[in-house]
Amino acid sequence: MTIGSKITLLRNGVGISQEKLADMLGVSRQSVSKWEMDQAVPQIDKILQIADIFHISCDALLREDIEIKDAKRQAGKYFGTDGFRGESNVGLTSMHAYKVGRFLGWYYQRESARPRIVIGKDTRRSSYMLEYAIASGIAASGGDAYILHVTTTPSVSYVTRLDGFDCGVMITASHNPFYDNGIKVINRYGEKLDDNTTSLIEAYLDGDLAHLGISEGDLPLPTGENIGSIHDHVSGRNRYIGYLISLASNSYKKLRIGLDCANGASWSIARAVFGALGAQLYVIGDEPDGMNINKNCGSTHLESLVKLVREKHLDIGFAFDGDCDRCLAVDEKGNVVDGDKIMYLLAKRLKSRGMLNDNTLVATVMSNSGFVASLDKLGIRCIQTKVGDRFVYECMQEGDYSIGGEQSGHIILKKYATTGDGLLTAIMICEEICDSKSSLSRLVEDVTVYPQYLKNVRVTDKDAAMNDKNVLESVKAVEALIAGNGRVLLRPSGTEPLIRIMIECESEEKCREYADTVAKAVTEGGYAIE
Repeated sequence: MTIGSKITLLRNGVGISQEKLADMLGVSRQSVSKWEMDQAVPQIDKILQIADIFHISCDALLREDIEIKDAKRQAGKYFGTDGFRGESNVGLTSMHAYKVGRFLGWYYQRESARPRIVIGKDTRRSSYMLEYAIASGIAASGGDAYILHVTTTPSVSYVTRLDGFDCGVMITASHNPFYDNGIKVINRYGEKLDDNTTSLIEAYLDGDLAHLGISEGDLPLPTGENIGSIHDHVSGRNRYIGYLISLASNSYKKLRIGLDCANGASWSIARAVFGALGAQLYVIGDEPDGMNINKNCGSTHLESLVKLVREKHLDIGFAFDGDCDRCLAVDEKGNVVDGDKIMYLLAKRLKSRGMLNDNTLVATVMSNSGFVASLDKLGIRCIQTKVGDRFVYECMQEGDYSIGGEQSGHIILKKYATTGDGLLTAIMICEEICDSKSSLSRLVEDVTVYPQYLKNVRVTDKDAAMNDKNVLESVKAVEALIAGNGRVLLRPSGTEPLIRIMIECESEEKCREYADTVAKAVTEGGYAIE
């Protein structure tokens, strides 16, 4: 296989033109064309650049005995919209984690002779096992691993950016039960890893070394002084706590605040932040035992927080998920304030201060139609993306928008963070309460909410269920019944084997009835798991 044919294969595999590649290399399009026709050979500096662009070795380009296969390989076998998820020791094992570490330690040597990678984890029992495995893999490939211990996903993003790490890793399955776990990889800018690099990790997990430009054996193992090391980096987590505290302009001494930490990553950090700001705290979900994360607590189970706010007559309550990238609230009356209402409050705050770029907010298709209409009354445009915070963030980046998020409470405030941050969201809500001298219920009372119902159906095959003729016909039938006074949204979960059926219409009773109609079609198709 000639170098010219390899360049053509690689270029087509990632969907870029000869002109684009030429611009990236600082040469003419004619030069690229000659290379691909084997009428000329790139100079050595250009070979190095090409290898870096396509994440392969120079040997893979130059040696005719090494073929490049499956150039269009796509991420998705292991990594979904929110990292590598699976049941611990079933779909996600310590060997998977070790190999992820091995790959990262090897891959980032392209940019740094001794890569530095920071690792955080939530409170799941299996998180400790996976942490050690990933750190061992990094060190075995010649990288240095820095351990943050139990911490939040946004703190890993912050520390990765602040301390100049090559990448960051968070071990968590977010809001999933304790027996699940996951691996999120974060780039040097504190953002989720790109699909191209993710596909390379998956290639290594599958033993597809040819895709990495390695002809035989495994990734190289350094010896002697070139073996990597593992360091404690709890100081990074402490700086993150200090950063959050610095964002508050008010004292919270007059605020009675309830916190539900989901027995997860925020259990000590949340108390430290709001305690330092002077709040009168009432904390639940702060006794993790490795198996009670998200169990009847946190942002997916608000009943305990509602009860706490009402019984203790609190001003506000905040509930976080397992890794604290989400936040939902409970107002002083004990009413749940979801992500839509929180985004409304914060977008209005930004607009009043001239900080809402292009008067635009980014949400997903799951956001309530009434919420969109309420924003419109404020002169705020709402752009809706596919479900998943990565799609929200990508849209925010493209348009340089200030705020975006999901109904689930995953809210991104671009000025302050590159990912959703439950604690940051809670602080900004408190700031608005203090500045406006108003209650949370008043701040969100103008948001119209149409009745909405979400039904999850666990299935054997998400794609097959989504494309089943009878399932699609049931959706059309429900849409006809709604007759424009609501909507039907059928989508697969990005992290679990679920089909999500969302209905909006004139009454909750009808929402449930219509959702059951679609769910029945999924079951009758033989896809549902009892």
